[in-house]
Amino acid sequence: MTDDLRIERVADEASLQDWRHVHNLIVPPDALTLDQVRERSGRHLLDVAYLGGVLVGCMTVRRPTADAPAVATVIARILPAHRGQGLGAALYEHGVAAARALAPSPDTIETIVLASNEAGLRFALRRGFTESDRYTLDGAAVPHVHLRLPAEDARRTMGG
Repeated sequence: MTDDLRIERVADEASLQDWRHVHNLIVPPDALTLDQVRERSGRHLLDVAYLGGVLVGCMTVRRPTADAPAVATVIARILPAHRGQGLGAALYEHGVAAARALAPSPDTIETIVLASNEAGLRFALRRGFTESDRYTLDGAAVPHVHLRLPAEDARRTMGG
């Protein structure tokens, strides 16, 4: 099923809007404006995923920062109607490869999942991620769950 999966870097208004659409459907407590997505695209690697010509997901790779120089964050989001087909695994693998290609290569891969996204939490836990933090944004009811995994383990669990 993933043979027709096309993952592209956000590069124009249409892809910015597609990325925002997926993000805001999956993470409604942290809905973003187009200007916020434009700003993020300057700091992070943002990709959109299409199956054939149909938008199915988006991904963020957050680069290591001065506060966490050995940590990259990979967040893969697949629209609910397209889950369970291997698309999340393919998008995750793409994100881990992009994170590992950063210079310097991170020691740790982190991901963030809404606590209400049980499928997303199962996906991360099956790959060996462990919870490192849980917090709720101001005005939100559902916590965000931060999970971590050594980068070498992330590479080994690709496709797992």
